[in-house]
Amino acid sequence: MTPSHNQSSIPELFLLGFQLLQRSRIILFLSLLVVYMMTLTGNLLIIRLVSATRCLHSPMFFFLSHLSSCDIILTTTIIPNLLYITLKNSSPMTVSGCIAQLNLFSFSSVTECLLLTMMSYDRYVAVCKPLHYVTIMNFSFCLSLVVLSWILGFVLTLIVTVLISHLTFCNFKYIDHFFCDVAPLLQLSCSETTVVQIAVYIIAVPETVIETMFIISTYFCIFHAIHRISSTTGRQKAFPTCSSHLTVVCMYYGTLIAIYAIPAGDYSPGMNKIVSLMYTVVTPLLNPIIYSLRSREIRTSFLKLLQIKKILAM
Repeated sequence: MTPSHNQSSIPELFLLGFQLLQRSRIILFLSLLVVYMMTLTGNLLIIRLVSATRCLHSPMFFFLSHLSSCDIILTTTIIPNLLYITLKNSSPMTVSGCIAQLNLFSFSSVTECLLLTMMSYDRYVAVCKPLHYVTIMNFSFCLSLVVLSWILGFVLTLIVTVLISHLTFCNFKYIDHFFCDVAPLLQLSCSETTVVQIAVYIIAVPETVIETMFIISTYFCIFHAIHRISSTTGRQKAFPTCSSHLTVVCMYYGTLIAIYAIPAGDYSPGMNKIVSLMYTVVTPLLNPIIYSLRSREIRTSFLKLLQIKKILAM
């Protein structure tokens, strides 16, 4: 996905990670390892349940399984190298390797945002147009939305990656972060980065604004439809169908806006890392937990899977 002909006079660069926590690096390492294993287990379990359980063959859970795939790619791109950084105090990485990590991280992040947007439309149709839900959200349409999300994520990310790969890197070889993000990587370049910055702005701003406005619009319609339901029981049944998605959206977009929309000068490097840690490590862990706790179908399917395994083990 990343061109290999980028020019660089830096043989390798170093990610510094959490330098201030080196005295507690063993505790940090074990914590990150546990989080990573729990993230993989939770998201793989979601994918397994959705693919193998007939009652979960619905648009919402179809989108959720792809969201879990994005979370697996995101955490696997970041955490294994972060574990190495934590133990060794820094991590050497070639410029090409750094660009490749940026590419995978950006690809999974953009695709996840697009999937969350598609899921908001699914919830809108489910609440506001329930009689037409099966007709509108048929498998062919849902598959097209998912494929579109992955393709757009790939293409939008590839444009920026190709531009960055043609830069020359010859400045400082230390990145005071735990992964290769756009801003710290551009700071290493001694080439003119205006074109790259403009490209990132042209791609990221409209995408984020459109997605955010679309999600806000769908939930405005959803809340309006729920408010028009006369019975309390009906409202209580309608809202849980979208509460899990709304929780994940607020958590994911909240951290992204905090790290990218607010000027970098308003954050210390340490605070920048902590906020970045939220959406690269914590959010992928919480996504399957939130959906499992709030979804009766997933809990029931999980219990049935455990019972089947117990029967087979006897």
